[in-house]
Amino acid sequence: MKIYAGSDHAGLALKQSLIKYLTQKGHEVTDLGTHVTDSCDYPDYAHAVAAKVLSDPDSKGILTCGSGIGISIAANRHPGIRAALCHNSLEATLSRKHNNANILVLGGRIIGEVLAEDIADKFFSTDFEGGRHQNRIEKIEIK
Repeated sequence: MKIYAGSDHAGLALKQSLIKYLTQKGHEVTDLGTHVTDSCDYPDYAHAVAAKVLSDPDSKGILTCGSGIGISIAANRHPGIRAALCHNSLEATLSRKHNNANILVLGGRIIGEVLAEDIADKFFSTDFEGGRHQNRIEKIEIK
């Protein structure tokens, strides 16, 4: 699977760890930054990943910041993006099955590497169920 990754400084270490893990699992991961620990603005990376996911509908994204909250808010400003902040594998599974989430969001100061790997495994291996959930997805976008 093609995955676009982004983070601010507070999510950098977790993002780097996940890129290594996901690459070893056979995913093609493109890192859109940040690449340094200097303070930076999470919306820049949320917008970059959202734009790539929207331009490549078969892809998914992963975003990390300190809590995951700010970067998920920024990503979700893009019509067609459903960025899910997940704290466990059940949330990751349900975000894909029921919400067709296309970007996984994790808090670098909240989630450890082992848990993040489990969450990512579930997110990137779970398919959208469609059916009754499709109508709900269509109602998300304000027309």
